[in-house]
Amino acid sequence: MAIVARDPEKLAEFYSEIFGMELFHRDPDGSCFLSDGYLSLALIKHQLNGDTPLGMNHFGFHVADTSEISAALVASGADEPAERFTNRPFAEYRAMDPEGNWFDLSAHGFGGPRPATEADEK
Repeated sequence: MAIVARDPEKLAEFYSEIFGMELFHRDPDGSCFLSDGYLSLALIKHQLNGDTPLGMNHFGFHVADTSEISAALVASGADEPAERFTNRPFAEYRAMDPEGNWFDLSAHGFGGPRPATEADEK
C-alpha cells in the first residue's frame, strides 16, 4: 500500500512505534518503505510541484506470474498493465481497476522482511 505524505519520516515513526513496522528502505527524497513481514507500506514524499494528491495512492499484489494476471485483466476489459520504469526494486507493472484505482503487480515482491515460517521457529 502506498500513501503520499507531507512528512514520510514522521509517519514512518508512527507506524513503527504503533504497529512495530520495520523501515527497510529510504529514498533520497525522503520516501520511507516499511513492512511488518506481511504488509509493505510505502510512504511517498509529496512533491509541492507535482500533481499527485496527498493520501492513498495505490496498493499492490505479489503474484506468481505477472503475464498471467495481465492477460486476465485484458480479458476482463481492463487496460493492459504498464511496465514501471523506475530505479525502485519493488513492482514491475502498474494497472488500474474498473473504478480507476491504481495497483501494482510484482512477481519478485516488494522488499522488506518476510513473515516467519515454521522452519524459522524451530
